[in-house]
Amino acid sequence: MLIYDITREVFSAPVYPGDPKPTKRFIRSIGDDSTYNLSTVELCTHNGTHIDAPLHFDEEGADIGSMKPSCFYGKCTVVTIDGVLTGEDMERLLPHCNKRLILHGSGKAYLSVSAARVIADSKLRLVGTDAMSIAPPFDEMMPHLELARAGIAVLEGLFLEGVEDGEYTLSALPLKMQGLEASPCRAILMREPKGY
Repeated sequence: MLIYDITREVFSAPVYPGDPKPTKRFIRSIGDDSTYNLSTVELCTHNGTHIDAPLHFDEEGADIGSMKPSCFYGKCTVVTIDGVLTGEDMERLLPHCNKRLILHGSGKAYLSVSAARVIADSKLRLVGTDAMSIAPPFDEMMPHLELARAGIAVLEGLFLEGVEDGEYTLSALPLKMQGLEASPCRAILMREPKGY
């Protein structure tokens, strides 16, 4: 089994403009009158590799803590794209995809509103990107809103260097945090080596 860690390290990952940077603080350290290490972390739920729940853009959408774990685990298709996918692009692509789709675009793989609408009408459960956002900078809200209203999870901030297009098993389980719109996750892709 080949395992690809597609998660960015939290403290060194790029931070979305306007979001706070994550910080860590050590409360106890071994040797400083303590026999153990203890630390705290403060971060935005959208720092690094994370999952957006529908609640992020839909006031009545599901929060991250109430989404089913099966949404974040299962067969997945990785596809390289360049730029912003249109609805027509998505209609051509979807018949060849599993229920989870990851877009690999060197940090610039986005969905247009029309592409998000096509996904919303499909059986897709999760869509991911190696960009900091699934939506292009000129239209952040509408692609997110279309996906949120359809109950589709969004996986953002992936690290896909060295990952080829194709079929994988995805595991990207978020923390179970009731009432929140997003959560960090540890995302990995798994596949059998070729020739087996």
